[in-house]
Amino acid sequence: MNWLKSTLASVAGTQEPIYGPEAIRSVAQQAQETPYTELTKDDLRWRAHQYTNVETHVFYVMGDNGTLALCQVIYSNIVGIHTTAQFTSKIFNLKGDAPHNWHSDPLSNFMFDESMLSFGADNLAVTLNEEGDTYTIKSAVNEDSLVNLTFKRTAPGFVVGKDGTSYFGTDPQNPWGSMSHAFWPRCAVEGTITTKEQNFDLKGRGLFIHALQGMKPHHAAARWNFLNFQTPTYSAIMMEYTTPPSYGSTVVNVGGIVKDGEIVYAGSTNSATHTESNQDAESDWPEPKSVKWVWEGKSKDGKEVHAEVDGALGSRLDRIDVMAEVPGFIKTIAGSVAGTRPYIFQYSPQEKLSLKLKIGDEEITEEGTLFSEATFIS
Repeated sequence: MNWLKSTLASVAGTQEPIYGPEAIRSVAQQAQETPYTELTKDDLRWRAHQYTNVETHVFYVMGDNGTLALCQVIYSNIVGIHTTAQFTSKIFNLKGDAPHNWHSDPLSNFMFDESMLSFGADNLAVTLNEEGDTYTIKSAVNEDSLVNLTFKRTAPGFVVGKDGTSYFGTDPQNPWGSMSHAFWPRCAVEGTITTKEQNFDLKGRGLFIHALQGMKPHHAAARWNFLNFQTPTYSAIMMEYTTPPSYGSTVVNVGGIVKDGEIVYAGSTNSATHTESNQDAESDWPEPKSVKWVWEGKSKDGKEVHAEVDGALGSRLDRIDVMAEVPGFIKTIAGSVAGTRPYIFQYSPQEKLSLKLKIGDEEITEEGTLFSEATFIS
């Protein structure tokens, strides 16, 4: 039983006590004084904490030719004892007539450079340039997904608030957990991903996110909503999570709207609402069918900013059972003990949606390409 409990703790863990909403200091509290902070090169360093945490670099690509792809470095530490790293890549099959080209491979001999700005492993290099405005991702980790991409930032990066971080714990001076996100919302992408079947040209637009989850994932969040929306002129992004009841089912939302060279708005006063959903038989979660994303705040020069993307998600691209690889009996216990049943739903509707943006008295409507995720954990 002790073995089972420890295994369960590392895979899913048990439910926490009810601490209440006062046990989370949401980044929204910082944002009341400082809505957002522009990123500098120093802010892009890997943290590589020595306690339980997952740290990721995620690169999303929307190719000019319609190709949708992502790649990700995942660096995780379990209880300060066991450190692992993984490289994941995915090229979505938007037609739905064949599987996505998806690979997730463990990394060997992984390390950071002296400055903690670049990451390497056998057959992998994720490098930040001297100017701090371009990432290069080169991977031959999987021969069915040879990655050679550059992401050049074309708008300022930001964190919401002063440091982009929400802190968990009953003692504000000694938090026991954290969650943070830093964004490059608008990048120019060049390069390719080459599979055994074909070479995908990924020249287009990109989003980069550096995320750090400094606690067990199901303790930090029960649900997530994520949006990456790219138009010819604007990039609109949003990351929202809802804590479990142990932290008062608190909603934390960070996001912003940028264009080349400028942050139009960034802050925490945003929302993602599932306006229509159906119960999914396999996962038993209410899968969203239509979503409304809203950004509300002020520009740097004090103008009121209101923006929304609203509409049907169309057929889902993918439904991912996160615990599919976990042995069945542990999965069953994890679900019954912790109420943990993580599924990710991914979308990119073929019907174009529009960003409706109002800055002061100016109104702009522009069609764009959408990628979104709805994640249910517990």
